Amino acid sequence: MLPSGAAPAPGGRLGRARPPVLRGQGRAVAVVALGGAIGAVARYAAGLGWRTGPSAFPWTTLLVNVVGCAVIGVFLVVITEGRQAHPLVRPFFGTGVLGGFTTFSTYAVDVRRLLEGGRPGPAVAYLGLTLAGALFAVWAAAGLTRRLVHRAVRRGAERGATVPGGGAR
Repeated sequence: MLPSGAAPAPGGRLGRARPPVLRGQGRAVAVVALGGAIGAVARYAAGLGWRTGPSAFPWTTLLVNVVGCAVIGVFLVVITEGRQAHPLVRPFFGTGVLGGFTTFSTYAVDVRRLLEGGRPGPAVAYLGLTLAGALFAVWAAAGLTRRLVHRAVRRGAERGATVPGGGAR
């Protein structure tokens, strides 16, 4: 006889029965998928608008990744330190749209393509520029946004403004 709440685990071991992984997550999965489709279309449009040839330096992918990192820096500060957001905004925009827009898998393919094309210098430069550019973009955008949000909060407090939930800022 099994203890209450226990079920045979794979391999015959006893363990607690686990609820299905996605139970109650349907809305989050749906908004991530929708956001991902939107972000991927935006990335595709950027590629169409600024084409780079197969042997050219992948400027479009570099720009998309750096811009996407800057946007996530702004976004996360705004929704965590600024205005309260609906619980599905972060998975929709942060995970879905920006996850679909930025393309670090293409980054890896571009590095390999440059290396296989006998261009190790540009490949290493691209590796470094993307990493440094992405980290700097998120840091700078988050820092600037944080200053602006905190300034707006101080001004709102001086005017007696309230935040969602009824309290003063």
